[in-house]
Amino acid sequence: MTVKTQRRGSRVLRFLFTRLIPFVLLLAILVAGAGVAQNVIRYFGEQASAQNRSAYYLGTATAIAQFTPEASAEAKLDLLKLLDPPAQDITFATNTPQAAPPPEATAVPTMDLSATPRPLPTLFVYGQPEALEAGGTAIPTPVDAVDRQGMDLINIVLLGHDGELTNDGFIRTDTMIIVSINRTAGTVAMLSLPRDLYVYIPGWTMQRLNLAYIHGESIGWTGGGFGLLRQTIFYNFGINVHYYAMVNLSGFRAVVDAVGGVDLAVDCAIENLPLIGADVPAAAYRSDEVGNYVLPVGYYHLTGGEALWYARSRDNSSDFDRGRRQQQVLRAVLREAREQGLLSNIIPLWNEGSQYVETNLTLEDLISLVPLALNIDTTRIESFNLQRLYHTTPWTTADGENVQLPNYDPIRLTLIDFYSPATTSQLVAEGASIRVLNGTTNADWDRVAAERLAWDGFNPVAAGAADNDAYTDTILIDYTGRTKGSSLEQIAHTLNVRPENIRLEPNPNREYDFDVILGSSYNSCTEAGVLPVGN
Repeated sequence: MTVKTQRRGSRVLRFLFTRLIPFVLLLAILVAGAGVAQNVIRYFGEQASAQNRSAYYLGTATAIAQFTPEASAEAKLDLLKLLDPPAQDITFATNTPQAAPPPEATAVPTMDLSATPRPLPTLFVYGQPEALEAGGTAIPTPVDAVDRQGMDLINIVLLGHDGELTNDGFIRTDTMIIVSINRTAGTVAMLSLPRDLYVYIPGWTMQRLNLAYIHGESIGWTGGGFGLLRQTIFYNFGINVHYYAMVNLSGFRAVVDAVGGVDLAVDCAIENLPLIGADVPAAAYRSDEVGNYVLPVGYYHLTGGEALWYARSRDNSSDFDRGRRQQQVLRAVLREAREQGLLSNIIPLWNEGSQYVETNLTLEDLISLVPLALNIDTTRIESFNLQRLYHTTPWTTADGENVQLPNYDPIRLTLIDFYSPATTSQLVAEGASIRVLNGTTNADWDRVAAERLAWDGFNPVAAGAADNDAYTDTILIDYTGRTKGSSLEQIAHTLNVRPENIRLEPNPNREYDFDVILGSSYNSCTEAGVLPVGN
């Protein structure tokens, strides 16, 4: 190995430790399951200070995962000794008397393995506003908290800001994705909030949601920018957000590059101008003299810069669709990190990595989620997006700004679903076996359709080419013969299959429940606000 190769490898490893892993651990929040998180968290209780605990975080996630309530203190001590040994021995709280440490040793504070999880941050509920209107529109009354239905929920908002573009210290959180972890049911859901939602920001006025954070920072609100954003989300939507994690554009790009790029299924063609700090995907073609580029329907491997262009583009779509694409990239990063084993053995050097990620989560919170990330199935993460003209109403302020007024009744119904575990119909979808075949000359369309189905909770298989590539219409074949409890209607809706192209061919010896044969007219883009892009 040459010196040059060694240096390159050293730089890659340094990058993984200082940039990738901290952010991936934040994304690992998505995989928290029922009970397991509590078991791991209590091993690192409040009794020992973060300073004294830091030496014990040098081990692997594999070792951490082996801690169970039934394991003996000696077994736990043996596991920790498999890691980089700490400078001192570790004393566990047990009912068995232990020998005093030798005179020359310094006793380490005991870790109580029966400690309860760290309490969630308490929310101070803001009262009624003093005025009845602001900015030319009435101030809504605070909404009731969304019913948790007795579930143990942890909510984290993932934020992306544009500070690098303005360079004036006035950041806007244009990306806001709430991740809700249901520790009772063991489920995870994501909800994107559009930046142009026109809401009441407590203690201030009616304004865009993406300005709540910077206003809280500028006036010194309790808890800073996140404190006011948290109040704003609760006041207007009844969702109590406990934690946040925020990155800038460079951080987003760096994370994607560190996993070697991401594979994305593009089912809605995207047209946009080049963007500052991002790269136009190599597969895109120039569509006009103005300088727009189109990324057509297809399956692509995107670099960090290209993924940033894909996630930020909205010239021919909308802020609502952009939220969907941002969730798609988050799933792809998690998938790459898991498949490459990046979550299996590496605990981040958090003190260095924190310069790229701003968060109120502690190292203790994050490290407890590493074992849960090892078995993540990104297709089981539920995704929710608000729809323009249904969840919101376009409106122009007195200052001439185009914003979106929330329609609280339909939003409320969506938030109830957001807090609810998977329904029976979703479980049926997960159990249906679907084979997707490409009956066209368009490369990888079977993979595009398979991922589109996976987004809606199915478990499809992209099976490659069909018997020929001359299909015009997409064909859906149902081999189950079921009249009730079938996924047929859901599959047809997801892939936009017309009724005349659905075939019922019951087969008790079937290999799959359904076959999908894609035709050249295939179009599964159902996102509202996305404009058609010609070929």
